[in-house]
Amino acid sequence: MKPGLQLRLSQQLTLTPQLQQSIRLLQLSTLELNQEVEQALQENPLLERDDDPLSSHLRLGADGSILQAPPAADAAGGEGGEGEPSGPSSEPTTDGDRDSAAGEAESWLPEAQTTARATDDDSGERPQDWATAAPTLRDHLRMQLGATTATDRDRAIILGLIEAVDDNGYLGVSLDDLLAMSDPEDGIDEQELLTALRLLQSFDPPGVAARNASECMRLQIDAHLQALGAREDPESVRARRVLEVARAIVRDHLPLLAARDFPKLRKLLGVDDDLLRAAHLCIRGLNPYPGVGFAATASDYVVPDIFVRRAGGRWVARLNPEVMPRLRINTAYASILRTENTPRTPPAGTAGSNGAPGDAAAGVDWASRLQDARWLIRNLRQRFQTIERVAQAIVDRQSRFFTYGAIAMRPLVLREIAETLDLHESTVSRVTSNKYMETPFGVYELRYFFGSHVATDAGGEASSTAIRALIRQLVDAEDKRNPLSDSRLAQLLAEQGMVVARRTVAKYREQTQIPTAALRRTI
Repeated sequence: MKPGLQLRLSQQLTLTPQLQQSIRLLQLSTLELNQEVEQALQENPLLERDDDPLSSHLRLGADGSILQAPPAADAAGGEGGEGEPSGPSSEPTTDGDRDSAAGEAESWLPEAQTTARATDDDSGERPQDWATAAPTLRDHLRMQLGATTATDRDRAIILGLIEAVDDNGYLGVSLDDLLAMSDPEDGIDEQELLTALRLLQSFDPPGVAARNASECMRLQIDAHLQALGAREDPESVRARRVLEVARAIVRDHLPLLAARDFPKLRKLLGVDDDLLRAAHLCIRGLNPYPGVGFAATASDYVVPDIFVRRAGGRWVARLNPEVMPRLRINTAYASILRTENTPRTPPAGTAGSNGAPGDAAAGVDWASRLQDARWLIRNLRQRFQTIERVAQAIVDRQSRFFTYGAIAMRPLVLREIAETLDLHESTVSRVTSNKYMETPFGVYELRYFFGSHVATDAGGEASSTAIRALIRQLVDAEDKRNPLSDSRLAQLLAEQGMVVARRTVAKYREQTQIPTAALRRTI
């Protein structure tokens, strides 16, 4: 083939950097958005927070004290305006006024707070923090070991076992592995290690240092039996009998209990229904993870992006102001760049170092940075406006949910919201991803309000979310001794006009985390 030239006409879609940024901001979660904003604040010195307490609008005295707080009008830049630099005061300020103001700025602080501020180091830790810190599980076990009369050799062995206890309270290493890791010169045998383990298992909390769940629950039952003692009153005799049956179950028949095979358990143990039911309740009251109470866990909270409140007889969606970053452009730098005949790179000496305008050696195009800052503020405003529009459209279509709950949810797809708001379906998908709404029934992700269509006998359609809620309602009201099967649930749904196959019921039941009928059966 010979080389040649061809002329071809084609069309292609090119996304501008501003549009790419808008799309990226729209699909970010609140946490990811805050990280994006913080990165922008570090990279662009023209951007600043509108609620920054260290704003350049503060007037400082010669000694660094605050002479005058920024007026309310300084915050007029809001979430997109550049604002205006605060001008000088109309009245001159004398040195005496500055000294007086500086004295007032320092006098309102309590003496103890002033002293603490001067002595605190950068670590943020205080000397008294160690006294108020909660002990860990290993610390709790070491303190109990110190109160025993064990020999030094036994203490050393038990300390080694304590180090092998995990955060859940179980012995994370087998005895054979511990023997293999021990020094042969110490002469520790299996019986000696087992004796030390028995002593450790007698410590608080009950069930600690167990090697499996069966042993953990058995140790707790043994602790209850020991607390009963040898009392012979009818209640104690009854409680002892229940504990003995529970001990036999967790020791030998735990798989049968997990499968809820109560007829076989009743036959193997030779007990009646009342005694087996009491033993089952006793086992359910045990703690399978005795060490969790000593773990330093922090609760995770979801901050909603939208609040739904009833106003004027209708449900209204409003943005959460706590998740909206308030940014503005630095008024001092913006005024310099707006001045006529100002070069694109301000001359050296107009501002300090650390990346501020005026660093001629950096060769930064500050006009471009100013444009980037304006686009970021504009795209942030557009992001929250789009979220609020989509949320309000969802609220309008699912208004019955906010009154009656999930059982009143109607079928809804992304295309309906997109056509109503004249948006692309992909835009609605980005808005509903990782965004949360606070409702009278809890906090839900926006995607929760979308569900597929299921046909009804009346020719209408029902939402899959409403069917899952109805299945949950039927299961909660069932006879626990004779739970409803998936086929029976499908029949009950058909009686209410919702034609659902048994396999679909099983799928919705699993999505709602409802066990099978066999696992829901009780005595």
